[in-house]
Amino acid sequence: MKRPARELPGEPSAAPEDVAIFRAEMRDVAPAPPANRVEPWRRRPAPVPAQRLRDERAVIEELARLGTDGDEVELEDDSAYLRPGLPRDILRKLRRAHWTIQDQVDLHGLTAEEAARATARFLADCLRRGVRCVRIVHGKGLGSRGREPVLKRRIRRLLARRSEVLAFVEPRAVHGGGGAVVALLDA
Repeated sequence: MKRPARELPGEPSAAPEDVAIFRAEMRDVAPAPPANRVEPWRRRPAPVPAQRLRDERAVIEELARLGTDGDEVELEDDSAYLRPGLPRDILRKLRRAHWTIQDQVDLHGLTAEEAARATARFLADCLRRGVRCVRIVHGKGLGSRGREPVLKRRIRRLLARRSEVLAFVEPRAVHGGGGAVVALLDA
């Protein structure tokens, strides 16, 4: 048994002779050529890893606070630091620019808290990109109250506490002298 064609509601059904007449009239008709246009499309934006970004911000805040904890780390020599167990030759190579400085951050004009956060963000970014040798320009402290180098001590204490910092030195004058520090990171 043949089923009747399904009719759409509100559509009149065509008589078989009307269909035959329509087909006969449309026999020589060709489809219209495609339009000479490009269909618009956009690449979808990459998804934003919101939770990972919040986690990274929390870690950076925590690492920035490390330099301000109550127990002050005193470096015996404020101009250099070497992780225990590493050869002292690393300090000499760092001071003589044996490794190319791959990136740097300038902390001039920042408060101590802002500078600590900026340094933590910078180091996290460098680790993510695989950067090994960096320069952090903190200034000599000539513009601070009492002409005391606040950022210099704070940044160097923070670097000495960071596990990814293998060593740092005060570079030669051409690379910033007492107003900067060159660090070697464990990538």
